[in-house]
Amino acid sequence: MSNRTRNAVVAAVVVAFAAAAIWAVPKVLRRLDNQGLRAVTVARGLQHPWALAFLPDGRMLVTERPGRMRIVAPDGALSAPLEGLPPVGVNGEGGLMDVALDPQFAANGLIYWTFAEPSPADASKLGTAVARGRLDGQRIVGAEVILRQQEKSDNGLHFGSRLAFAPDGALLVGLGDRGERNAAQDKASLLGKLVRIAPGGARAEIWTLGHRNIQSLAFRPGSGELWALEHGPQGGDELNLIRRGLNYGWPVVTHGTEYDTGATIGEGTAKPGIEPPVAWWGPKSIAPSGMAFLTSARYPGWEGQLFVGCLRLRSLLRIRLEGGRVIEQQHLLTGLSERIRDVRQGPDGWLYLLTDSPDGRVLRVER
Repeated sequence: MSNRTRNAVVAAVVVAFAAAAIWAVPKVLRRLDNQGLRAVTVARGLQHPWALAFLPDGRMLVTERPGRMRIVAPDGALSAPLEGLPPVGVNGEGGLMDVALDPQFAANGLIYWTFAEPSPADASKLGTAVARGRLDGQRIVGAEVILRQQEKSDNGLHFGSRLAFAPDGALLVGLGDRGERNAAQDKASLLGKLVRIAPGGARAEIWTLGHRNIQSLAFRPGSGELWALEHGPQGGDELNLIRRGLNYGWPVVTHGTEYDTGATIGEGTAKPGIEPPVAWWGPKSIAPSGMAFLTSARYPGWEGQLFVGCLRLRSLLRIRLEGGRVIEQQHLLTGLSERIRDVRQGPDGWLYLLTDSPDGRVLRVER
């Protein structure tokens, strides 16, 4: 082989490798400013708010990780904590977490939430649970647990746990592995699973397995696709397109490494029978949290795109999808420099954020 031919082959290999790397971790545009956006404070004084859900009249339900749920008025006034919640355990990442309205809320008044449930035998041992009850003024009536992890632990790791209602009325629940990583592959356990609860809460089934710590769930408008974001180990955060019955790999396959040693986890980054992520972030994690698909025209050119809160990178991440691929990313509101815990589109079409701090805020993102 001539030197010219050899150089051409080497160049082709370098180009191919670079292209593969770009698609594994799509290009991210990042500047330390707010990129023409304005974060307007709607409410403040919330202690580590975790999730936000809009009521039909424009008020908001907001959960606080220490175990409180409040109603936030459009003018930012906070209600007293709602009464009627079952006991919430608080440890590390766990506490009162996601909240969602029943698709028939206008008729039945039902809300659903996830929380760290204490064991009756030992209140220091917790597991993720899903409950529902009827919102009646300033209290929740008839609260009942409809799904729980039987395994309880006293560590404060990987509770999950996002909720998303499917077009058919079923409830999808992301459940973390609680630090018991091998249980994510055990079909007899609810650790590290995505679970589907049939409409009405009558039956639950494992939908997918091999998850470490799902932090976002959202259905893509017009397609019926369910998308999920989860915290991986160091450099292993993932965006996944969820399909029933698939194995998403944890801890057998991951792009991440051990935090303390940098050692490889499992059997590498790919394996037959394991669904690969649509995108992953490395070598450092972004720590994704809540996300929402934009359906309004408030932000010209961004309709249909995905917006993700980032805890570690303290930004709002915009993701443009083309089919099942990520083709562009941009970190927004980097000048805000706050951990963003949840992202929701409001009835007015603006995006609303929760900031994760002891004095957390509800923000409206204007352009």
